[in-house]
Amino acid sequence: MLPPEATAGLHLLYSGSPDAAIPLFRKLQAANPNDPLGYLLEGEAMWWKIYCTALETCYGFIGAWRRPKQSGDAAYFALADKTIALADARLKEKETPELHFYAGISYALKARLNALRDEKLAIARAGVRGREHVLRAITLDPDFADAYMGIGLYNYYVDTLSTIARVLRFFMGIPGGSKAEGIRQLERAIAAGGMSAVEARFYLAVNLRDHDRQYERAAQLLEPLVKEYPENPLFRLQLGNMYAKLARNDKAAEQFHAAERLASEGNIADPPCAARVRDIARTALSALK
Repeated sequence: MLPPEATAGLHLLYSGSPDAAIPLFRKLQAANPNDPLGYLLEGEAMWWKIYCTALETCYGFIGAWRRPKQSGDAAYFALADKTIALADARLKEKETPELHFYAGISYALKARLNALRDEKLAIARAGVRGREHVLRAITLDPDFADAYMGIGLYNYYVDTLSTIARVLRFFMGIPGGSKAEGIRQLERAIAAGGMSAVEARFYLAVNLRDHDRQYERAAQLLEPLVKEYPENPLFRLQLGNMYAKLARNDKAAEQFHAAERLASEGNIADPPCAARVRDIARTALSALK
């Protein structure tokens, strides 16, 4: 069971307030400086801030795919590395699925930012190390559902690589994956309702949109997130995007207007994120006309 600060912080994070969540995660760090959980959660909060400011619209899709290196990247990577180091140190004392999960997801956080920076070798290295940890977590406890989010994303992404990337994967010795199995694993993480359920639901939705054009299924996955976290503009932007792809323009406009209001009325504490949400929402609304 997660500590109260972690539960409260995650609710704030998924409600679209990572800046409000971070002090709670740092409180966990102060109370348990050798526990990787607080550092992992702060890394998650930093990722959502990065994701928000990297959002763009490309060929009618809303997402974060590329952005140049920035000075703040070093602090993000340092936090992920600290989480991994703490988890590894405690694993030497006692092996648990939770510690492997914390390390595995921290490698996934590194892979996400490396992907934005288009650093393919770094993505591969982080992905392989993260895979090793989450697989070990599942070996130790096959019912540890959170780990299925990590391995599910790995399997999905590796199976959707381009032909050139597949060749590179072969020569680099990167383990293969199955998209179908990845989807099943993500669905398992969602159904369990654990710490990773929200991210598993979000990433399964955007992946089904980006790679499989399954807009209906993607919308169905996102609708519960918007219902539970109505103040998160990122969830609303993505749901609006799914509705737009389904030609449900009235419902799409409702989500885009809501996201714009959240950005314009001071609900987003991070000014660059607020500006990005506002611009994306207005662009999306214009495209509906």
